[in-house]
Amino acid sequence: MIQSRHDATDNAVVSKMNPTTAGDFFQLLQAYQARTGTTLPLFAPTPASTAPAHEALEVHGTTVIALKFAGGVLNVGDRRATAANMIMYDRADKIIPLDDHTLIAIAGAYGRAMEVVRYLRHAFKYYARNQLQPMSMDGKLQEVSRALSANLPNALGGIGLFIPILSAYDPNTDSGRIFFYDVSGARFETQEYGAAGSGSERIRGIFDYITRTRGPFSQRPLDEVLRDAILMLDIASDLDSATGGVDKILPTARYATREGVFTVTEETLREIVQSIRGRNL
Repeated sequence: MIQSRHDATDNAVVSKMNPTTAGDFFQLLQAYQARTGTTLPLFAPTPASTAPAHEALEVHGTTVIALKFAGGVLNVGDRRATAANMIMYDRADKIIPLDDHTLIAIAGAYGRAMEVVRYLRHAFKYYARNQLQPMSMDGKLQEVSRALSANLPNALGGIGLFIPILSAYDPNTDSGRIFFYDVSGARFETQEYGAAGSGSERIRGIFDYITRTRGPFSQRPLDEVLRDAILMLDIASDLDSATGGVDKILPTARYATREGVFTVTEETLREIVQSIRGRNL
């Protein structure tokens, strides 16, 4: 097989790396930067704009919800993306698989978040191919922290600020796990649920009410938890103008279990929305 010059050069870079870090995609990028003298966008502060702050509009994703259920973890998000008081797009996908057992839900600066998502996908796959095994849960969590830390100069400058929720099925515990982050990359694990985005502030009390009246989400079946998630997203859209509804454009819903990551069908989502609407008439 004829090998391209680009591949041969990159392989040479990898071969010079410490064997214990040969699966580290971040270090591969750093080596590439040092060799070529270029700066990759993900790790470069965005130049300050000379335009007034109100003219430098970013597209932001809004409400995302993560809930455990018996055997896994569910993520639901509306489809609206806004820029200040404008609706820029109504079919944004904010619930994205990173690998066969990991989901990330993004709220905030959509463009920068998608850069980080692409980086994380490559980092997970690069490690798996080099080490011949999937990255550990701790490794995945550290990669997210590293990406957020690299983005901190932009966030402090008011550009590129986003908050992710990482959800994953953990084979070591045979259950779903949910982690949320602050802007600097510090992570925190939540026991039952997580939410981010402008609409999440409006519905935080509902999570506790449901767990106290119906039991922990982690002990209930997927269909019940999914209905609760859609209902909370619907309530958030009533109370927060930046959150899209669940009628005109159906939300995104994905879940992770021992068998992998799955997407809830539009038919199932439509049935839930119709049942909620029928009960509210």
